[in-house]
Amino acid sequence: MKKLLKVSFIYVILALVGGVFYREFTKWNGFTGITSLADIHVHLMVLGVFMFMILALFAQRTKLIEAKKFSLFMILYNVGLGLTVIMMLIRGVTQVLATNLSTGFNATISGMAGIGHILLGIGIVLLMMILLKVSEED
Repeated sequence: MKKLLKVSFIYVILALVGGVFYREFTKWNGFTGITSLADIHVHLMVLGVFMFMILALFAQRTKLIEAKKFSLFMILYNVGLGLTVIMMLIRGVTQVLATNLSTGFNATISGMAGIGHILLGIGIVLLMMILLKVSEED
């Protein structure tokens, strides 16, 4: 349980940094439009902080952390969330700076973000399978 709370705390810090960066970077550049930077804070809070706080509660009542595939979930999910957020950061910075992107670079950002979302999706499905299994054991 403590491991999950530590992961959640790391996401708290990242979410706060992401929110401050969005606010200050757009203000500093005089940007008032819509940007992907606005979503970083929310993604990290919900998919990072809240997810792992809820999992800590599950871990308290079940053998979640001892489950065979839990470490695989942790890797897939955290890599997926990290990749997604990094691509949101890159996309958002290029939007604020009004950078003209080549078709290839634009597609690369979208593709990498898509891979991040796929990893998140696989991680969530894996987590649900683990939760179903550990709930049967109780």
